[in-house]
Amino acid sequence: MTLPDPHGAALTSQPPSNRLPPIPLAWLTWGLLASLYFVGFFQRVAPAVMVDELMRDFAIAATMLGNLSAVYFYTYAAMQIPSGLLADAVGPRRVGALAAVAAAAGIALFALADSLWTATLGRGLVGASVAVAFVACMKLAGHWFPANRFATVTGISLLIGNLGGVLAGVPLSEAVSGFGWRAAMLASAAATLVLALFVWLWVRDDPTERGYASHAHPEALNNGTMSAARALMRVVSERDTWLLFFAGGLIAAPVLTFAGLWGVPYLVQVHGLERSHAAVFTTVMLLGFAVGGPLLGALSDRMGRRKPPYLGAALAHALGWMIFLLAPDLSSTALYLLFAVIGFSAGGLIIGFAFSREVNHPGAAGTVGGVVNMAVLGFAAIQQSAMGWILDRNWRGTVIDGARVYDAAAYHAAFLWLAISAAGAVVFVALTRETRCRLRFDSDG
Repeated sequence: MTLPDPHGAALTSQPPSNRLPPIPLAWLTWGLLASLYFVGFFQRVAPAVMVDELMRDFAIAATMLGNLSAVYFYTYAAMQIPSGLLADAVGPRRVGALAAVAAAAGIALFALADSLWTATLGRGLVGASVAVAFVACMKLAGHWFPANRFATVTGISLLIGNLGGVLAGVPLSEAVSGFGWRAAMLASAAATLVLALFVWLWVRDDPTERGYASHAHPEALNNGTMSAARALMRVVSERDTWLLFFAGGLIAAPVLTFAGLWGVPYLVQVHGLERSHAAVFTTVMLLGFAVGGPLLGALSDRMGRRKPPYLGAALAHALGWMIFLLAPDLSSTALYLLFAVIGFSAGGLIIGFAFSREVNHPGAAGTVGGVVNMAVLGFAAIQQSAMGWILDRNWRGTVIDGARVYDAAAYHAAFLWLAISAAGAVVFVALTRETRCRLRFDSDG
């Protein structure tokens, strides 16, 4: 029989079972919700291949373009803690389905905007709505998969998200050239609306809703006794939460700033590449990011350690950005390899999400995910805007087809901060305390 869902859907009533959910069912359920993260990442980096069109259509310079792109990150970051609290209190399914509807509306508003203000409003709505995707995925993973696979599953979510970033590279560049950026964005809005329907109809917050046993910790299943205020207080009072907050933000921001906005115009204006060719380079970085997440997460799970693989990845990431700054005349082959290493090592940040979950109470899993992920996008927003400001401060007055052109010195001044950010991540990871892939709640009693 079916039981009415107070939020409008029908849930299938199943007899209690000690049988854990089949792996294909777990991946399908989790993967549908993770598809919203794909949409979010696509929208996150899409402006990188629309720089000239956006500058011309809205008559703006680098600073304002940086702000237009970054408003997605600001609203995304601002929604992280509310998203975590909602995921804990309401459940990933409801939050995810409604967020997908709101994201589709925001994408359409951006695509149809006739003013910079309207475009900014639309992009801000997109960021605020897809903000729930990653946090909800982590929450769902804790119910549908065993705890010792959490970093691996979370890494797969990064892979799925970065595939959205790959789609926003060469394929979107070609779509923009062939049909215009507005048509391309409207098509993505329609696809997002379809996704909302599938999430609502299929996803369930816990395997028990389909008659299977849950992987969730008993404290997570009983977290209704923990208020939102108490969950947040427990998370922010944990020392390692803040170390992982800064580590994740500082390691992610350079990749999201370069591949998400300023990398393509840099390669076009300084190295003289065609836009589609330039997008291939940034796509390589995102592919490295995509692959690095699940592989480094799986390595951490297999080692039974969090700190050593995370610290090693952070060191490699910082070294990659330093080489990029100090060796600007690398061959195309060397640059491809360097971007792949930078992206792959940045994927190590996924270990930080499993790490942060283990140092906090299991009933606050969504909340801690939101807190840590707030830095990942918040720091990227600050860097995107700051890069635009630095570029405008170093602009020599060159304009081509209504868009500003910046020289190598201007980009070097801006990109110096990418290396500084990556070096800062190393320091914060080094200060964390190892969990050995176990919840401290269990260890502490």
